[in-house]
Amino acid sequence: MAATVAVENLNPKVLKCEYAVRGEIVIHAQRLQQQLLTQPGSLPFDEILYCNIGNPQSLGQQPVTFFREVLALCDHPYLLQREEIKSLFSADSISRAKQILALIPGKATGAYSHSQGIKGLRDAITAGITSRDGFPANADDIFLTDGASPGVHLMMQLLIRNENDGILVPIPQYPLYSASIALHGGALVPYYLNESTGWGLEISDVKKQLEDARSKGIDVRALVVINPGNPTGQVLAEENQYDIVKFCKNEGLVLLADEVYQENVYVDNKKFHSFKKIVRSLGYGEEDLPLVSYQSVSKGYYGECGKRGGYMEITGFSAPVREQIYKIASVNLCSNITGQILASLIMNPPKAGDESYASYKAEKDGIIASLTRRAKALEDAFNKLEGITCNEAEGAMYLFPQIVLPQKAIEAANAANKAPDAFYALRLLESTGIVVVPGSGFGQVPGTWHFRCTILPQEEKIPAIISRFKVFHEAFMAEYRD
Repeated sequence: MAATVAVENLNPKVLKCEYAVRGEIVIHAQRLQQQLLTQPGSLPFDEILYCNIGNPQSLGQQPVTFFREVLALCDHPYLLQREEIKSLFSADSISRAKQILALIPGKATGAYSHSQGIKGLRDAITAGITSRDGFPANADDIFLTDGASPGVHLMMQLLIRNENDGILVPIPQYPLYSASIALHGGALVPYYLNESTGWGLEISDVKKQLEDARSKGIDVRALVVINPGNPTGQVLAEENQYDIVKFCKNEGLVLLADEVYQENVYVDNKKFHSFKKIVRSLGYGEEDLPLVSYQSVSKGYYGECGKRGGYMEITGFSAPVREQIYKIASVNLCSNITGQILASLIMNPPKAGDESYASYKAEKDGIIASLTRRAKALEDAFNKLEGITCNEAEGAMYLFPQIVLPQKAIEAANAANKAPDAFYALRLLESTGIVVVPGSGFGQVPGTWHFRCTILPQEEKIPAIISRFKVFHEAFMAEYRD
């Protein structure tokens, strides 16, 4: 008898789901990495340089000391009873760990928590949000999640009823959105960011796409905004944010604000403003606009991806709808406690006067300054290469250069049954060991080609990446010159 499970009889929504940042090129890179281990010297490079995913600590970024001290003490409270602890840990990490343990029933980080997360930790997060925005927040609006991604899935599950329910998503986009919309059986309604204006979001284009989707019978439920942008690295202007909020209110859309890069801003002329702050600044209250804001411990200067911590703040939803959100959260029992503690810490780091403040500030400032230098070095290098143009990285962790490929390269890609930018990225990997993600995995204006490159490799490796890239690119362009 034939196997009862085959690709042909799997859920078609799963088959439709794609996730480029861990797709074909990364899988090939992992095979090459294994080859380097078993057959050293068999490839034209000696290491794989992963520039495909925002995973800072995998590329050598060190965790923030204060955060890790608090986590260690919370996970092993027995240490707090030892006298020698005072010489190993800062006084404020000891007192913070004691405060946090007092909030956890049974002081047990290995126990389940409330489905929304530990109440005292949600209180700490709301204090951080209030301090950031200048407007009050409420612990009942906070749902602690295993990174931002589960919160995105939860809202897609809630909003998408069938294939006629649409979500407006920026193109280029982070593939989590296309993947989760596909998994939940909805329609992705694209709106294009304007590359010529530094990846600006233009309301006129969003409105056009919304009206076009509605004319086709699609019930557009929500608008996704990623600020700072992924993969594009732009930081929205405050006036632009006001226009977006008014647009969502006028069109009856839920605003899904992906703000996981809020600490990653590298230019002096831009500042991060949360959409919650913008909504409240306009005088809109709970009745006016449903808003979901996402934050994560994976990004920022902390880069704690493996700890899987984050939260979503939901405002503007009725009590019966909130009950349904709580029900979905309850099915997953709760998010992991380490991630919950970290989420509370990133929103309430050491303050001036605390023992750890000077070292914490030095670590944070050092990481952000280094990211700023790395972004600038890569941006300048890309812009010097034939056929490549790259906008400034104002924030986040990525550059998204456009590459004008020779016609012969496009024909070679078509013959290999690959998107031209995927063909380029594969050749780059096989020649240099550098892993980037083709723009076709994020969406792009038809007929244009891009790739996403993180700014995360260790600073001392950036010159080698630039020189390897330059040698490859010049050879590639010469090989396929029309």
